[in-house]
Order: sequence, then structure tokens, then C-alpha cells
Amino acid sequence: MTTPKISLRNVVKRFGKKVVLDGVNLDVMPGESVVIIGGSGSGKSVTLKCILGLLTPDSGEIEIDGESVVGISDSDREHINAKIGMLFQSAALFDSLTVWENAAFGLIAGKGMSRREAQPIALEKLALVGLDEKTAMMSPADLSIGMRKRVGLARAVATDPEIIFFDEPTTGIDPVMGDIINELIVECTSETGASGLTITHDMASARKISDKIAMLYKGKIVWVGPTAEIDTVDNPIVQQFIFGRAEGPIELDVSPA
Repeated sequence: MTTPKISLRNVVKRFGKKVVLDGVNLDVMPGESVVIIGGSGSGKSVTLKCILGLLTPDSGEIEIDGESVVGISDSDREHINAKIGMLFQSAALFDSLTVWENAAFGLIAGKGMSRREAQPIALEKLALVGLDEKTAMMSPADLSIGMRKRVGLARAVATDPEIIFFDEPTTGIDPVMGDIINELIVECTSETGASGLTITHDMASARKISDKIAMLYKGKIVWVGPTAEIDTVDNPIVQQFIFGRAEGPIELDVSPA
């Protein structure tokens, strides 16, 4: 039996009296691209943060390659995180570094490469996302949002990670650029053979980049299955969300912040 790259079992996370994750179960298999969909406040970001060790679940188990990662030491976490690449929602580039230095950050800071060793790899990964050497010498401040996302993607794959997380990859960009980013995600994950875990509310993106979709609602996975089956699934919560219907069983949180 194949060991999942990522496995969540009965994961619970509370903030005070509010239960954000209420027994989440999910597997991401080797080479598989899984997308978690759900509305704002459904627990998508908290799930990602728990896997990355930025938050500690109140109960439940999280494993990467069959190894428990809940409550592990900082050194063990560094070893686990060395397998992971991340595309942040806002790209999260360092404006004090050039584009190529941003793409090479994980190679230099994480793997201890020299700048001379890291630069050709960074340029190769930037080329993979359609950015040339002229752009590589620019400052991130001079780039459009879409181009910044591309640099973030190049940085995410530069270390040839085994797992890549994508945090709302198409947020803040127009539909055409969103489709380009989706295509690049598919190409880059295929190129690296990495397992992918994406959180998004963008159904066009979810359909394009995933093999499997899981829907979070009120802290629970209410449906998980092959992407090809989601449009016909007999679940009114899923149907309301994926087709963007105003009426249905989904309760909107309209309480003041």
C-alpha cells in the first residue's frame, strides 16, 4: 500500500470557543494534485498552517511521508520543510532582492548554495515560468502582480521540492493571467513530479490544476473525490458552492469582525 505524502486524521483546531477545524481527514498521494475548496472562514488556511507547523492542532494527527509532524522539534521540522515549496497568495517576494535572487532564495538560504551555483538554476526556473534574463535582473517592485506570481512559482519549484503548497494562486489577477498561472502550475508540478496541495475558492483554477478536490465547510470535509466527478456529485453544499448559487444550505457568516 502506497504511503500518502500528506495525511490528516481527525485534525481539530480551535481558537477560543470557535472550532475552525472539526475532525479533518484528507490524504494527498505521491504525485497527486489536491485542491481544497471552501468559502472564507471554512478552515482552508488553517489547514495549510497546521501542515506547515505554523499552527499546532488541538488534536488529531498529521503525517508527511508516514512521519508524524505534530509537535516535532525545530530541527525535525526543518528537515520536513526542506521537502516543501510554497507559492504564497501575494507571492511574498523580497523587494530588497532582484528577481533571480528571490527565485534562488531557497537554494542559497535553505540549501547553502553559493550565489554562483544558485543563479543558473534560478534562471532556469524563471525561464520555466516564462521570464527572461532581463526580467531576472529587475526589482520585484517593477513587476506586475501576475509577473510577481510567476517569480513566486519559480522560487517554489527551484529546490525541486517533493510537495508544493499553493495559497490562493489566482487571487488578485485577471482571468487570463489566472489561466496562465494555472497552466504554469500544471506544467511545473508535472516537471518536478511533486505532490500539490492548493487552497482556493476559484473553481476554474480548482478544476484545471487538480486530480482530486476536497470541500471544507464549517471545519469538516463534506466531500472529496476525483475532479471529474464534482459537477455531478449529489451534495447540495458542494453544488451551491461550485455553481455560485445564492440560495442553498450554505450559511454565510455575516457577523461583525
